[in-house]
Amino acid sequence: MAANVLPTANLNLELDCKTIHDSLGSLSHLIPYLSRLTQSQRQQLRKTYEAAYGEDLIGHLQRYEAEVSSVKSSALSLWMLNPHDRDAIISREALQQDDTNFKALVEIFVGRKSSHILLIKQAYNRRFRRNLDQDIIDLDPPHPFQKILVALTASHEAHQTETSQHISKCDARRLYGTGEGGSGAIDESVVLEILSKRSIAQLKLTFLSYKHIYGHDYTKSLKRGNSLEFEKSLILVVKCICNPASYYAKALYNSTKGGTIDTGTLVRTLISRAEIDMDEIKRVFKQKYAKELGDVIYQSIPSGDLRDFLVALATRTTHSST
Repeated sequence: MAANVLPTANLNLELDCKTIHDSLGSLSHLIPYLSRLTQSQRQQLRKTYEAAYGEDLIGHLQRYEAEVSSVKSSALSLWMLNPHDRDAIISREALQQDDTNFKALVEIFVGRKSSHILLIKQAYNRRFRRNLDQDIIDLDPPHPFQKILVALTASHEAHQTETSQHISKCDARRLYGTGEGGSGAIDESVVLEILSKRSIAQLKLTFLSYKHIYGHDYTKSLKRGNSLEFEKSLILVVKCICNPASYYAKALYNSTKGGTIDTGTLVRTLISRAEIDMDEIKRVFKQKYAKELGDVIYQSIPSGDLRDFLVALATRTTHSST
């Protein structure tokens, strides 16, 4: 059964904070409640908790996760963070991995508004005393995703807010001319220029124009012949831009199949998309794989707080009166 978000009128923040404060040894019974809170409600709870106990609720949850809970991925504390602080942490973790988690970075730079990207960069600098853009530029060894991310960073700083059909058609023709309409090997400089100068909404319109003009998705042209690393990276970015629900449904499915469960992707996706398009992602997931997302997670992850929390997020629905 889907769990609706909690109506604000039903909240008793002072009592809820006391329950959480007195339950450090076991927060398991609070997971259904915490998972149903909206972003606004979660921040109200944090403020009330700090006022009552002189401590950020995040610190309380992190101690629980580190010492008691089976939630190894800091899922609960990530859920309670402001979105820009959460994305700053995810970005730093992605950059510090032995194999940089470019997918996590792409999802942030593609799936967030420009105003939010600015807040992420500020939070990143405040938390880590580092510059996010520079950390991406300084990645070694270089990777095609690196070039694309630098371009997407620029796009958030230089694009027009309104979309244009005329620009989308012109850009689609440029992409065609430098790819399948020319030598077949795409000109990276042209692609990166377009990525750096257009908003995500404008880029999506361009890829739609490409399909309308040439009769197939732009990604199809990138798959011709022996795809190089740049083309492979670009395909993922285009899919994330054009059809995020399908992109995330596939990411969630791939995270649960096989012997090793990718809890990082599960946590990141379920939390970051919970109040954006998770209902649509679940619909696409069921359509593509003939299974309910919550059931797949329940069957894939060992019993414990992490499974309970992820299943709660997966069965949560935003269609509720507030």
